[in-house]
Amino acid sequence: MPITKSCQQLVAEAMAQVTTYSVAEVQARMNDGHTQIVDIRDPRELERDGTVVGAYPAPRGMLEFWVDPGSPYHKPLFADESKEFILFCGAGWRSALAAKALQDMGMTNVAHIDGGYAAWVKQGAPTETLDEQKARRKPKA
Repeated sequence: MPITKSCQQLVAEAMAQVTTYSVAEVQARMNDGHTQIVDIRDPRELERDGTVVGAYPAPRGMLEFWVDPGSPYHKPLFADESKEFILFCGAGWRSALAAKALQDMGMTNVAHIDGGYAAWVKQGAPTETLDEQKARRKPKA
């Protein structure tokens, strides 16, 4: 059976329907207390390339399950309606599709980063290794 819509068509449709922020716009919001950056890349990508400082790791394959309060995999962070969840992936394609999926679930407080992690790194925005992230999140004794 031939496909009737390409992946690029799906991404273009998603991009037209979701909020997209530039790297500079996200950097300006990073510490406002109402923004949660979410890294939807595969854990191997995070291990290899690092992540955005303060990003919450939520693998793309689990995202809808983590967001849904009726799911046994639900993460309470995603129920915080005072936050805007800004997703990113490697290039901005997966995060556009993911933001669209979350909108389809009823979330209105979701967006994504134009160009993804590649644009973030290219513009010199703050990153950290996975080990640095784990150390920062570890409770202080």
